[in-house]
Amino acid sequence: MLWKGRRQSANIEDRRAGRMPGRIAGGGLGTLVILLLVWLLGGNPLEVLQTGESFDSSVPQVTTGQSSANDAEREFVSVVLADTEEVWGKLFREQGMSYRAPKLVLFNSMVQSACGFSQAATGPFYCPGDEKVYIDLDFLSELQKRFKAEGDFASAYIIAHEVGHHVQKQLGITEKVMAMRDRVSEGDFNRYMVRLELQADFFAGVWAHYAKRMNLLEPGDLQEAVNAAGAVGDDRIQNQSQGYAVPDSFTHGTSEQRMRWFYKGYTTGDITAGDTFSAKAL
Repeated sequence: MLWKGRRQSANIEDRRAGRMPGRIAGGGLGTLVILLLVWLLGGNPLEVLQTGESFDSSVPQVTTGQSSANDAEREFVSVVLADTEEVWGKLFREQGMSYRAPKLVLFNSMVQSACGFSQAATGPFYCPGDEKVYIDLDFLSELQKRFKAEGDFASAYIIAHEVGHHVQKQLGITEKVMAMRDRVSEGDFNRYMVRLELQADFFAGVWAHYAKRMNLLEPGDLQEAVNAAGAVGDDRIQNQSQGYAVPDSFTHGTSEQRMRWFYKGYTTGDITAGDTFSAKAL
């Protein structure tokens, strides 16, 4: 993917250890101690308060662990996010709607969101409660090592998929699906979740369609994304982890389904062609 030197999104929130300029993490007593030290050393505590982004102790900034992510990785995800903003902003305008871009939070090991406390082991996720995408950049390396999904466009697919969930939130789809949780059995709800995830794959494909039209794709990029979609299919992951698959427990779809819906989005570029909830066959 051609991404170096291109526009980066301003909607990046970097919570990685040691990478929160202007923020005093944790708030409360820790903040008071730092302000006292500034005063004792002859500084002006008010200046620190004025330059700090946030001292809200009600939102803990959990940043434990050492990050292997470098500035190039941050630039990459920022460029991809900027591209999704451009594509979805255009598509929403064409439908007479306004697109509200999500924030993308970079973290190490564990993080607090409006959806609760999460560890990096759960993988990237979107939280509809605060409309933010969360990702530990080490997962992108794990994607290549563990799942053999190599290439930068494989990582771009992951980001575009999570942004696809944000699109669903704005279209009111997420709310309708989540309202079914207490109305149906666990197995039936899992099937709704599969359709939700496959639609996010489709939306990722729609973004890739326009990335190609903007001449951002390089030879092999499409295959990298398709391989990544297949690598994170429920059947493949379960077979690798426990030696067998349990279809009733699937929440994201099979490898074949995920690849097919991503590719459908890529080939059509038509947001209206991704109604996975009405599809008779997935």
